[in-house]
Amino acid sequence: MRRRLALLGATLGALAAGGLLHWTGAAAAGDAVWAAGTTLALIPAVWWVVSALLAGRLGVDAIAALALGGALAVREYLAGAVIGVMLAGGRVLEDHALSRARRDLTALHERTPRSARRYEDGVPRLVPAGDVRPGDRLLVPSGETVPVDGVVASGDALLDESALTGESLPVEHRAGECVRSGVVNVGQAFDIRATATADASAYAGVVRLARETEAGSAPVVRLADRFAAWFLPLTLLLAGGAWLASGDAVRAVAVLVVATPCPLLLAAPAAIAAGLSRTARHGVIVKGGGALETLGRARTLVLDKTGTLTEGRPRVVDVVAAPGGDPERVLRLAAAVDQMSAHVLAAAVVGAAQARKLDLPEPREVSEIPGTGTAGLVGGRRVRVGRLDGARPGGWVAAQRARAALDGAITVWVTVDDEVSGVVLLRDAVRGDAGRTLRRLRAAGIARVVMLTGDRAEVAEAVAAVLGIDGVLAERTPLSKVEGVRDEARRATTIMVGDGINDAPALAAADVGVAMGARGTAASAEAADVVLTADRIDPIADAMDVARRTRRIAVQSAGAGMGLSLLAMAVAAAGAIVPAAGAVVQELIDVAVILNALRALRAARGTRLPVDRPTADLLRRFEREHAELRPPLDMIRAVADRVGLLPPDEALADLRGVREFLADELLPHEHDEEARLYPAIARVLRDPEATVTMSRAHAEIDRLVGRLDRHLRMAGDAGPRPDQLDDLRACLYGLHAVLTLHFAQEEEAYFSLVTGPAGQ
Repeated sequence: MRRRLALLGATLGALAAGGLLHWTGAAAAGDAVWAAGTTLALIPAVWWVVSALLAGRLGVDAIAALALGGALAVREYLAGAVIGVMLAGGRVLEDHALSRARRDLTALHERTPRSARRYEDGVPRLVPAGDVRPGDRLLVPSGETVPVDGVVASGDALLDESALTGESLPVEHRAGECVRSGVVNVGQAFDIRATATADASAYAGVVRLARETEAGSAPVVRLADRFAAWFLPLTLLLAGGAWLASGDAVRAVAVLVVATPCPLLLAAPAAIAAGLSRTARHGVIVKGGGALETLGRARTLVLDKTGTLTEGRPRVVDVVAAPGGDPERVLRLAAAVDQMSAHVLAAAVVGAAQARKLDLPEPREVSEIPGTGTAGLVGGRRVRVGRLDGARPGGWVAAQRARAALDGAITVWVTVDDEVSGVVLLRDAVRGDAGRTLRRLRAAGIARVVMLTGDRAEVAEAVAAVLGIDGVLAERTPLSKVEGVRDEARRATTIMVGDGINDAPALAAADVGVAMGARGTAASAEAADVVLTADRIDPIADAMDVARRTRRIAVQSAGAGMGLSLLAMAVAAAGAIVPAAGAVVQELIDVAVILNALRALRAARGTRLPVDRPTADLLRRFEREHAELRPPLDMIRAVADRVGLLPPDEALADLRGVREFLADELLPHEHDEEARLYPAIARVLRDPEATVTMSRAHAEIDRLVGRLDRHLRMAGDAGPRPDQLDDLRACLYGLHAVLTLHFAQEEEAYFSLVTGPAGQ
C-alpha cells in the first residue's frame, strides 16, 4: 500500500509540475516532466504484466502498459501523465476498497487478547495471554477483553459478545457458566478460571479461520481472468482498426486508455471481500469467496440433528416415582449422586434439581462406571443412578420404558438399596430458532431439507415432523453419513451443517460444509467451508442472504462497468475522445464500479424480519421468564398423575401448591405478555391479527385456571371428593398440555425473531 501511495504521489507531482511549467511558458520542460511521470508509471505496469505472465496469466495490465507506451510513442505526454496518475490512483483505490471491504475480518485480528491479569499470591498481575494455563484464576476488569476460555469463578459477568456472534446486546453469565475469549466485559469486574490456553481458546480459532478467507477464489472473480483472454485481443483489434481507418495513432492510444483497467477486475474482488466481511459481522466465518458464492447457489440443506436442530443438551422433562414414591425425593437423590459426575446427563439432572431449589445432601463413597452410571451413599442408603440392567419384575418399569420410547426420551433410573425408586426422563429439545430459520432458508432458495443423524429413527422422525423436514436419514454411521451427503450433492448444490467430530467427513463431502464452531470440534471446523461462531443456526440464513446479494452486486457492477468501458472504447475509436480525456472517463467508470461493489458492505433486510430495540428487549425479557417457568410446569403434570393416589389432605396441599404457582408466577407473566408483548409484535409484523391465536391460548389458560379454582372451592378444607377426581385430572393435564404447546409456539414464532441468546 505504501509503495502504491508513493507511486501515486510521484505521478501526481509530475502531472502538476508539468502543468505549472506549461502555464509559465516552459512547454518543452513541462513535456519532459510529463514524460518522466509516464515512464515512472510504465515501469511498475510492465512488472505487473511480467508477473502475470510468470504466473501463467495474461491480464489486462498489458493494456495499461501499452497505453503508457503508446502515449510516449505519439508524444501525448499529457495523456501519459494523466494515465500514470489514474493507474496509480486506481491501484490505491482498489487497495482501499478491499481494505474497507475486509475491515470486519481485520478487526477480528486486531482485537486478539494479548495480555491477562493472573492472580499471583492473591494479587492480579499483568502477564502475556500466552502465559495463561488451564486452572489459572484471572481478573477481567470492566471494559477489558476476556483473554482465554474459562468459567466464571465469582460475580456475574455482563459481556459484549458481538465480536464472536454479531449480537449487539450484552449477555449475562452467572458463576459456573462458561465464557469464551474475545468477548468484552461491559459490566462489573469478575474472575474466571481458565479452561484453555490462549492458542486453544475460541477467539484464536476464529482469528485463524478469518485469515483463511480469500476473495480471489470466487468463481465470479476467476471469471475476470477468463475475461482477459478475449478482452485484450478485442481491445488491440479495436485500437488497431481505429488507427488503420483514420491513419491517426492517437486514436489507437485513446482506445487503449479508456480500456485501462478492466472494471471487472476491480468490482468482483471488492464485492466478494465486502460480502466476506459482512458475513463475519453476522458471526459467520466463510473460508473464501468460492464458498460464499456456492452458499448463495445452494438448493439442498442437510442438517445433523443433535446440537444443530436440537440444543445438544438434554434436559429433564419428567420425574416419575415408583408407585407410592415421591418424584421430588427421586430427583433429590439422583442429583445428590450425580453432582459428582461430569456426564452430560448428570449435569441435566443436577440442573433440574437446582431449578426446583432442592437441597442436595453430600454423598459418600461415590463411584462412576462409564456407560452404566453413578453410585454412592446418601443418608446411609446405597443410591444408583443410570442404566437399569437385568430383568426387573413389575409392569411399572415396562410402562415407563414404553413411554420413553414413544416420547423419544432418555431414561435415567434411580434405585435405592437395589429397589427401583423412580426414573428421570430427559429429552434433547428442538432449538427455539430452528423452525423460523428453516423457513427463512427456504425463502432464501433452499428447496429440500434433510436430517442426517446417528440417532434412532423414531426420535429423528419426531423432530422432523415438528420442523417440517423433507427427508430423514437416521441411524447413520459417520461413513454412511458421507454417502448420504454425496447422494444429495449429486442432485443439487448441497450445504451440510454439523457440530461433532463424527460430522467432519460429511462436512468435507458437501459442496459447502458448515460447522457449529461455538462448541464444535476442531476437526469439524477444519473440514468445513463455513464456521458459525455462535451456538445458533440462524446465521446460516443471514449468510445465504449476504451471499446471494453479494454475487448479484458483483455481477451487476462488472456488467455495468464493462458496458460503459466498451461504449467509451467505441467513442474513442471514432475520434470523439482524446487520450487525456479518456483517462479521466475510465477513472470515473472505475470509481463508480467500486463504489457500487462496496454496497455489499451495507446491511440489507434479506429474509430476516427487522425488530426494533424496545421490542427486542421485551422478547428477551419474556424468553428469560419462560426459562424460569418451564421447570414448575412439570409440577402440574406430576400433581395430575398422583391426585387420585394420595389421601385427600395431601392431594389438597398439592393442588394449592399448583394454584399458588399459577396465581403468583404464571398468570402475571401471561397477562403481561397480552398487555405489552403482543401489541409490540403486532406492530413489528404489521398485522393486528398476528397474535390472535396466542391470545386465544391465554383465554384457554385463564379458563382452565378458573376451573381449578372452582374445584378447590368445592373441595373446601377436606380435600377433593372422589367425584371430582376425573375432572381434576383432565383440568390439570389440559393445563399442562396447553401451556407446553403455548410456550413452544411463542418461542418459535416470536422469541426467535431476536438473534442471539437472551441471557442466562
